Amino acid sequence: MPSKLIAALLILAGIIHLLPLAGVLGAERLAALYGLSFQEPNLLLLMRSRAVLFGLLGALLVYAALRPALQPIALFGGLVSVLSFLCLAWSSPGYNAALGRVVIADRVALAALLLALALYFSVRGKG
Repeated sequence: MPSKLIAALLILAGIIHLLPLAGVLGAERLAALYGLSFQEPNLLLLMRSRAVLFGLLGALLVYAALRPALQPIALFGGLVSVLSFLCLAWSSPGYNAALGRVVIADRVALAALLLALALYFSVRGKG
């Protein structure tokens, strides 16, 4: 049973990381995600590239739900991602409501990943 819960938690964190992938479609989609204008071509390129990277991490998290051997690296990558963003957001007060929703989503992802990590080590300790 814990292995199925670990998988479900990884899928949840994976879906949260896959959501920004829509930003690869362009400035309008990025604006909807983050509540900012992305008309400057260099910023648009960087943010679209960031969307692809989040998509890759999200795919790894979902795939690791099905491949337990990949779970440690997926957990590590997911935790680095959400913790770094949450620390940056905490140190940068005054972000907009759209980024506030990203903070909430990352808090959910953090809770899921921490619980999955605890369960992973619990199961591993019994094996």
